[in-house]
Amino acid sequence: MFLGIDLGTSEVKLLLLDEAGCIVGTAGSRLTVSNPHPLWSEQHPADWWRGTQAAVSELRTAHPEAWAAVRAIGMSGQMHGAVLLDDSDAILRPAILWNDGRSHAECAELTAAAPRLHAIAGNLAMPGFTAPKLLWVRKHEPALFARVASVLLPKDWLRLQLTGEKVSDPSDAAGTLWLDVARRDWSDELLAACGLSRRQMQRLVESNQPSGVLRPELARAWGLGPEVIVAGGAGDNAASAIGIGATQPGDGFLSLGTSGVIFVVNDRFAPNPASAVHAFCHALPGRWHQMSVMLSAASSLRWHSQLMGSDEVTLLAELARDDSAVNRRTTAPIFLPYLAGERTPHNDPFAVGMFHGLTTQTRRSDCTYAVLEGVAFGLADGLDALRAAGTQVHQLSLVGGGSRSPVWAQLIADILRVDIALHTGSEAGGALGAARLGGLAAGTVVERLCTRPPVAALYSPDPDRHAHLAARQVRFRDLYRRLRSA
Repeated sequence: MFLGIDLGTSEVKLLLLDEAGCIVGTAGSRLTVSNPHPLWSEQHPADWWRGTQAAVSELRTAHPEAWAAVRAIGMSGQMHGAVLLDDSDAILRPAILWNDGRSHAECAELTAAAPRLHAIAGNLAMPGFTAPKLLWVRKHEPALFARVASVLLPKDWLRLQLTGEKVSDPSDAAGTLWLDVARRDWSDELLAACGLSRRQMQRLVESNQPSGVLRPELARAWGLGPEVIVAGGAGDNAASAIGIGATQPGDGFLSLGTSGVIFVVNDRFAPNPASAVHAFCHALPGRWHQMSVMLSAASSLRWHSQLMGSDEVTLLAELARDDSAVNRRTTAPIFLPYLAGERTPHNDPFAVGMFHGLTTQTRRSDCTYAVLEGVAFGLADGLDALRAAGTQVHQLSLVGGGSRSPVWAQLIADILRVDIALHTGSEAGGALGAARLGGLAAGTVVERLCTRPPVAALYSPDPDRHAHLAARQVRFRDLYRRLRSA
């Protein structure tokens, strides 16, 4: 039995996987994000541990026999976050998260200080990455920066609680801007540009290799055996790829989570930072991937539902019932989904969201439709950037919370002009991939465990709908350009 732990932004999710690769059960604990100032996004790591413990209790109670048989743990986590520890491993400040935009000025400073940044890290300096965050801390919290003994990524701080070891993996470390992505090792040159060194970094192991074992006292408290292996694990998107079986060059998926991601596997390091395309290590040795990222995807729908005093499920059901909303697409508002700035392709931390074209005839369902459409348009911009970088995609697997909406899946297929495949269990996302990585670290072969789940539904693009939506997409893009130049 294998356990996957996925540390997301809005939830810690646990998943039990049996030796045959079947999901036995899941449990989760919700998390909240603190935004104490404009552009800031933080969480306290102690909340991650409390959430993990609560989910463990829930899963152990629901599946006691399967739980007791766990022999390996894999991990997945939100990328780019900065957990700063002193020399006694005490937390120095709340973790600065992936969607934090405060370090925009430091991005230019890093690019100037490290002229080979793009060639080594394969990515533009963006506020979401870890390195600019540390430059911000050095500038604005110098006394605290002087006490930094270790910089850990979010899932790796959880690993420290599990094993007592400070370890990361290349897929997650690639999102720091401190990794030589082609060599899959820390870059002393990029670390020095931020006033850091290897001694403050974690040891690196591949995602499918053991990183340590569960601490004996924790294993006893959790009712597990004495030698539970903890795998290297992966960043959330690479783990989701393992969960969906995207392991070979050309395989890809689209994640509708808090952020929106299009991920395509490569057999080589293929950077294209000019288009704000990410080039990272995959969660298997000898594999890399290209990725486009929009910062607000399913989180846009969550924001809209809260604004409407409702919830996502209710709004999606209302939209599915309201045929007039479908027929009134030509008059629906245009929604810009830039609630937290944007990465691909704009690299604009100051981008803002908006509804354009509201009238007295606008219904709630029209706005819900506009949110789904705006996110799909943002994903299309990301896919265009990937295509410009040489990536060819004809089908994408759909994962994440947004995959539960057939209306959204069809809309994305129509706008992106690719087949969208929904797989059985696809909502498990990173937690399933994490559990699979645990199984690989315990000795299971990739070909047996990392298969593609069965296709539950396939959404193919409709040429007529695409032609209609293309006209609205022109308005969507023009609206962003006008706002940016204003």
